[in-house]
Amino acid sequence: MQKKYQNGFFIFGLIVLVVMITQLDFKEVWAGLKHAGYWFFAVVGLWFFLYMINTSTWMLIIKSGLRGKEDEKSKVGFWWLYKITVSGFALNYATPGGLMGGEPYRIMALSPKIGTERASSSVILYAMTHIFSHFWFWTLSVALFLFTQPLNVFVCSLMAAILAFCLLGLWFFTKGYKKGIAVSCLQLLRHFPFVKRWAVPFLERNKEKLANIDEQIAALHNQNPRTFVGAVGLELACRVISALEIFFCLLVLMPSVNFIDCILILAFTSLFANLLFFIPLQLGGREGGFVMSTAGLAMSASAGIFVALIIRIRELIWTAIGLLLIKFDKKT
Repeated sequence: MQKKYQNGFFIFGLIVLVVMITQLDFKEVWAGLKHAGYWFFAVVGLWFFLYMINTSTWMLIIKSGLRGKEDEKSKVGFWWLYKITVSGFALNYATPGGLMGGEPYRIMALSPKIGTERASSSVILYAMTHIFSHFWFWTLSVALFLFTQPLNVFVCSLMAAILAFCLLGLWFFTKGYKKGIAVSCLQLLRHFPFVKRWAVPFLERNKEKLANIDEQIAALHNQNPRTFVGAVGLELACRVISALEIFFCLLVLMPSVNFIDCILILAFTSLFANLLFFIPLQLGGREGGFVMSTAGLAMSASAGIFVALIIRIRELIWTAIGLLLIKFDKKT
């Protein structure tokens, strides 16, 4: 990646990170850290391993798109890809709209190694797989909730609405996997008043390249079903394991907490926060989601606020780490 682009990503992310930090109440942060004790380090350390799972998923997708001599020439090291993964997520956390920051960075970093088209298709595929696993996680969490929690008419209606939303998302991404999604998305953008001025010329100039990217996206689902299932399975496992950070936080407040409740809190908090994807670092949305999720499971609002605070600090730490790793980019 050219140095000017690398510096641009770094400076942009750093500015947003500083803004996010200034929004914190430092007395509240310090009180929360003292209360969490050594469990806070467990929360931060957990994400070192979760990012390894994310990297493994992306590596699986990249390898599925390389064949024969191309694979020999295109060596992508795991720890180099790990660095790009962490930095990409850091930019996603700091960028309104989520995928507006991390994905271009990943494509630009990976392109010199495997070419722009393959880099683009692998990044789009990973983003799709990451989101697809969220929909599966939310769908399975609805079933888990129905089997483990007390129900009433309102709760059942809410679960039905969430399930309908998740099934729609699963259908959309399954269709995208089978036929590709790059051309379809740009075709959709051409109908929006302000974006179409950019989308229409871009689609005309790059129609062939976008068609090739869609072919590579469809190939993972149609020609490599085991790889597809493996990639989705890894990301789904990552979602479930990430509930451990909520478990670690709640152990400080209530030693009797069970892991199933933590999965449900994560599922419904992440669903609520992702509906507010346009907010940088999902400020406010995530906190509100934790309070509502814990209250829905008969926990105190203070428990939700405490968990949200610890996880917010963890996100800021890993965002800072990811931004610093951008500056340690090597071409090897």
